Amino acid sequence: MSRNKVQFQKGLSEADFAALYGSEEACRRAVSSWRWPGGFECPACGGRDHCVLDRRDLYQCNACRTQTSLTAGTIFANTKLALSTWFRAMYLVTQSKQGISTVELGRRLGVRQTTAWSIKSKLTQVMLERDAKKLLDGRVEMDDAYLGGRRSDGKAGRGAPGKTPFVASVETTDEGKPKRVQLRRVRRFTKKAIKALAGRTLKPTARVVTDGLGCFHGLKGSVEAHDRLIVARLGHAEKLPQFQSVNTVLGNIKSAINGTYRAVRKHVDRTLAEFEWRFNRRYDLAAMIPRLAWAATRTPPMPYRLLKLAENGG
Repeated sequence: MSRNKVQFQKGLSEADFAALYGSEEACRRAVSSWRWPGGFECPACGGRDHCVLDRRDLYQCNACRTQTSLTAGTIFANTKLALSTWFRAMYLVTQSKQGISTVELGRRLGVRQTTAWSIKSKLTQVMLERDAKKLLDGRVEMDDAYLGGRRSDGKAGRGAPGKTPFVASVETTDEGKPKRVQLRRVRRFTKKAIKALAGRTLKPTARVVTDGLGCFHGLKGSVEAHDRLIVARLGHAEKLPQFQSVNTVLGNIKSAINGTYRAVRKHVDRTLAEFEWRFNRRYDLAAMIPRLAWAATRTPPMPYRLLKLAENGG
């Protein structure tokens, strides 16, 4: 049996990472090249002629005198941490299939857990915004799932307290091999919710395969074809080849949560976005850091109060 190319790819070793991003100056050069690939551009007037105010570490436009920093207007804005710390965090977040908890991230970075939480939340916000508008097409396996489980005073099964419903959608080849995934939270599994979800995540030409759950009737009219399989008549869903890709994805999420995070009760959207982002870029581990950093330079700042607001569902 041949080796799994994704699982056994070389990736980016710690030595390679240090060679590329091991110093603050190297990280600053990288951010500058991704933010201004054609050279400095004034955010106010678009001018390119500028000078650098060394004492304050600012760029000043020669035309309009607007001053800006390298990180202003990006997800790194107003950070008191070195960019090299951010790059190290990106390395740790992207190079592990199972992810990394904020407790462990804080230990590895040498910062408090609350600081590590802020760093990771901002990076996963980048992932969330980057993939939010990408649509799936072709053959798509779709299934309902939950994050969380029974609480000490709760019940088991669908609708149990502490559970967060979400939909996993996997675009596959015609043979059923996974290509891209989308993980989207929903308030509840209703036809209305699924119809709205389809409008945000699927192209009209998609051909969707689901089980017989009633909410999936909401796909009618939104996609080219919808194949509903009544699982009770065919056997266990996890054993059906028609759902192999989506079940594999859901199994990986469950393993990561049980092994790394223990539980997920808050900031569900960003947690799902992290799994989704890594899965969709799994064929090139070494490229994950520049791809994430490039997107980070184009993601607006996310102050701590907004991170907490999003965490609490505001």
